[in-house]
Amino acid sequence: MEKRVLVLNLDHSPVAVVSPQKAIVLLLLEKANCLSVYELLQIRTVSRSFDYPAVIRLNAYKNIPYRGVLLNRNNLFRRDGGECQYCGSRKQLTIDHVVPRSKGGKTNWMNLITACHRCNVNKGDKTPEQAGLTLRMEPFKPSLAYFLVDYAERQAEEWLPFLDSKVVQ
Repeated sequence: MEKRVLVLNLDHSPVAVVSPQKAIVLLLLEKANCLSVYELLQIRTVSRSFDYPAVIRLNAYKNIPYRGVLLNRNNLFRRDGGECQYCGSRKQLTIDHVVPRSKGGKTNWMNLITACHRCNVNKGDKTPEQAGLTLRMEPFKPSLAYFLVDYAERQAEEWLPFLDSKVVQ
């Protein structure tokens, strides 16, 4: 599996995750500097060999409007750790509105959680309090950095010094 490269803005805020090929191009065009490399890995061409970049920083500040993390099934399951927020089960997961839509609940990060089929059916058209259920974790809107820290802990420990550890809630 190919390692990815974290791109930081001039102020060291995370901007993107790119392929190593794109990172090498940015480095060769002198649009970025390499801040960290993957040890023992190299990128080789016919005539040259390059250190495998792990983290690069752009040389000029890019004003990139923050669009937020996309609310979708996959990101919701990732935020909730792939387990039911009522009982902790990892089987037959669905999405549940904490405050049901029929009672004015919105479809947003703060009102959606991962729930197993059994808990979702038991809860029905009630709030967790009415159904006698308690949430294991309050829903929150994750940031891009939240998911990057999660990825870095599993795949790219070289990123961790460049990501704010306080983003993990």
